[in-house]
Amino acid sequence: MRLSYERELQRLQDEVLRMGSEVQENLLKVTNAFIDRDMVTAQRMIDADRSINERRIAVGLDALRLIATQSPMAGDMRLVAAVLETVGELERIHDYIKGIGKISLSLGPGPIPHSLALHLPEMAETAAEMLFQALKAFANRDAELAKRTPDMDDRVDLLFNELYGEIVALVMADPSQIHRANQLEWALHNLERSADRTINICEWVVYMVTGVYSEMGMGGGSLQ
Repeated sequence: MRLSYERELQRLQDEVLRMGSEVQENLLKVTNAFIDRDMVTAQRMIDADRSINERRIAVGLDALRLIATQSPMAGDMRLVAAVLETVGELERIHDYIKGIGKISLSLGPGPIPHSLALHLPEMAETAAEMLFQALKAFANRDAELAKRTPDMDDRVDLLFNELYGEIVALVMADPSQIHRANQLEWALHNLERSADRTINICEWVVYMVTGVYSEMGMGGGSLQ
């Protein structure tokens, strides 16, 4: 019984990591498709969201079944809670990926502003690296890495603000571009929010390891 229980716990963790790796990869793919005006890949990223949603539900149900049948002790219960929360955040990050794909299709084949094409890759790569580090912290039970990873969000926020300024300048120069500018801003917003969701994963990794949940940079308390 115990061996079966341990295998199921490991399977849940492995599925989190597989799902996270796919989300990380798709974040980069959809950004490159957005810059290159690659409509085929944009549609593929939209279609991929259904699988992510289904997998999130499957992991959630398996985790709940484990709680109901095995009554995990405190440490394992924190692990199961982190699994549930992490797959939820991964599903939400992929919603942003799907959103960028839809925006790309809506914008059509025309090029995006040069400044966005120049700096969006760094924004996406930083967000993807944050997710990679959060998943590494999850896999290795590394609370210190989970605590350090949110620092990378400063670069994502800086790039967001710079590019948002470029979009505002675009509208000021040509007010007829306001609808296109709004779509570009939403794509930026989705990338920025994906990094914020990764911070949530880091918070749950710290809780999984220490039993203490706190919002990063805002203090916090203990969950038993």
